[in-house]
Amino acid sequence: MTMNTEQIRSFVMRYLEAEQCDILEKHPAYVTVKLSPSADRDLTNRPYYWSFVERTGAAPETMTCTFIFDPEAYRELHPPQAAGTQTGISAAAPPGLASIQGTGAPVMGQQAPAAPGMPPQAPGTPPQGDSILGRYFGFVPTSFTARIPRDEVTYGSRRLEQMFESVRTKGRFVRMFEHYAPDQPRNAATVPYDTWLAVNYKIEYACDLKRSELLSLGIRLQTGEIRDRFHELLLAKKLTPRLPAHVYVTPDRITLPRAVLFLEEHLERKVAASDHRWAQEAQYRLSDELARMADYYESLLKSAEPEQRIDIETQYGNRRNEIERQYRPRVQVSVINCGLFHLPPANGPSS
Repeated sequence: MTMNTEQIRSFVMRYLEAEQCDILEKHPAYVTVKLSPSADRDLTNRPYYWSFVERTGAAPETMTCTFIFDPEAYRELHPPQAAGTQTGISAAAPPGLASIQGTGAPVMGQQAPAAPGMPPQAPGTPPQGDSILGRYFGFVPTSFTARIPRDEVTYGSRRLEQMFESVRTKGRFVRMFEHYAPDQPRNAATVPYDTWLAVNYKIEYACDLKRSELLSLGIRLQTGEIRDRFHELLLAKKLTPRLPAHVYVTPDRITLPRAVLFLEEHLERKVAASDHRWAQEAQYRLSDELARMADYYESLLKSAEPEQRIDIETQYGNRRNEIERQYRPRVQVSVINCGLFHLPPANGPSS
């Protein structure tokens, strides 16, 4: 399964919004964004910088990045600069002494140049501004040309995989409330909310072939009711991570460990009731493969010299174990993520 450009763009925009990043420029082919501290930690791979921020208590300065969804359209909108016109290293500087243009960094022993239209800074005057450079290195760049990193965010790209991993890590468990907005807040009565434990399972039917299924289950902690396809209930709701006004959560009657046990028993019953012809067919293929391998190695052992029999028997045992692991039918269940969802009791009986 792959993702097209529009699906990738939708995912990236939802990710940036969830991470509370600042969108600076938005286009169907790309987006330029100033990362939040949380997103900067996950995407920019700057552990030394963030350890410095943590040690010194300095305010973090996050990076600004451009994420490109359609590389061809982006190149049409932003054609590459001709050779010799790019900013950075001055072409007129002698070799080895190229001057950095646009950084404003002073040469050793010289004072930083003043900004255009401003008087030069007097010797001994403290640096202006409140940046990390000014506080810890004694000077502030007066002018600079910021280089904004550009990354192509396409299916299989490293940047998209980083976002997937960030979502998997931070989205393993959530706690959400259904949004509640009474017509007359002053006279609104308090509304009870029930708690649902929702778990998304991945079921793998594995042999020499593999098939996967996703199953979303929810259990109401007040009654023990279990609802299949729980994600469909949430798609039509507006959820918020904060407890709405005029809402209180009813006490749970089922503990979380016991609720998980109920869900696992329900899952086992569903798997047991499914069609198992695939396992029988895999077992037949396993028997055929073991029989062919036995014919080959048994004839080989009969004609082998005594000093070769140990090596052949070892090879035979290893090969038999490999065939067993490859063809033996098995069902593997793993948890993708889970969450607690507080909903009004109207979301009651399962269909």
